[in-house]
Amino acid sequence: MRTVKVAKSAGFCFGVKRAVDCVYEQARTGNKPVYTFGPIIHNETVVEDLRSRGVEVIGSSEELAGIHEGTVIIRSHGVARSVYEQIEGQGLTLVDATCPFVRKIHRIVREKSAQGAHIIIVGSRNHAEVQGICGWISGAFTVIETEEEAENFRLEGGIPICIVSQTTFNYKKFHKIVEIIVRMGYYYSDIVNTICNATEDRQTEARELAKEADAMIVIGGKHSSNTQKLYDICKGECESTYFIQSLVDLDFRLLPSRGCVGITAGASTPNNLIEEVSKQCQK
Repeated sequence: MRTVKVAKSAGFCFGVKRAVDCVYEQARTGNKPVYTFGPIIHNETVVEDLRSRGVEVIGSSEELAGIHEGTVIIRSHGVARSVYEQIEGQGLTLVDATCPFVRKIHRIVREKSAQGAHIIIVGSRNHAEVQGICGWISGAFTVIETEEEAENFRLEGGIPICIVSQTTFNYKKFHKIVEIIVRMGYYYSDIVNTICNATEDRQTEARELAKEADAMIVIGGKHSSNTQKLYDICKGECESTYFIQSLVDLDFRLLPSRGCVGITAGASTPNNLIEEVSKQCQK
C-alpha cells in the first residue's frame, strides 16, 4: 500500500498569496487596463487565468513606456527604484505587491550603500528579485551565487561590506558563502540573513520528508527559483525525486506501489494543484 505525505509548508507563502490576491482584486475593481510588471508569480497556470480576466504582463521598461493608462502592479519579487519612478512619471496607477521581506532588503541596501558600504547580495544574479534589489543600490555591489565565487571575491581594504541574501536562497548555502567571505577578514557594517522564514521552513521540511520517502514529487513552475532549490534538496536525499509543473507531467509508473511518496511544492504553487496531485497519488 502506498502512503502519501504532503509537507505542511507546501504551496503559496505569505508574500505570494498577498500578491496574487491583490491582482485578482485589481482585475475586479481596479483602474483598467490592469498590468503586472513581470509575471506576478512563476506559475503559468495562475498567469494564464489572470490573463483570461484581462490582466496582461509587461516584460520590460521598454514595454512599460508604451502604456499610457491603467494600473501597473509590482509583483512580489519587487523591482528597481527606476521602475516605480517610470510608472509614476507616466501617470499610471501604481499598486505595490512587493513581498514585505523583499522590501526590507531594498531598505537595507539603500541605506547601507548610501553610507558607503559595498553590498554583497548572495543569490541568483538572473533572478528577478536579485535584479530588483540591485536597483536600490546607489554604490558598488557584487552578486555571489556559489562558494567558488565567494573564494574569488576581492575588495580594496577599508571599505565596509554589507551582506544580504535573496529571500528564497538555499539556507545552508548562504551560511557557507558567508563563512568564506568572513574568513577573508573584511570590515563588516552588517551581515543580514534575509532568507524569509517560510523559505527556511519549506527547505527544512522538504529535506526531512525526502529522507524518509521512497519517492518525492516537487511541484512548481519551471522558472521558479525556490522550487528548483527544493528539487535539488530533495534529490540530494531521495534519488527518486520528480519535478512537475502539473499533474500531466507526472508518470505514475515511476512511483512505488508500496512505501512512502512525499510531496512538496514551491511558493508559487496553488493549493488546489497540490491537492489534485496528492489525491491521484493515493489511488
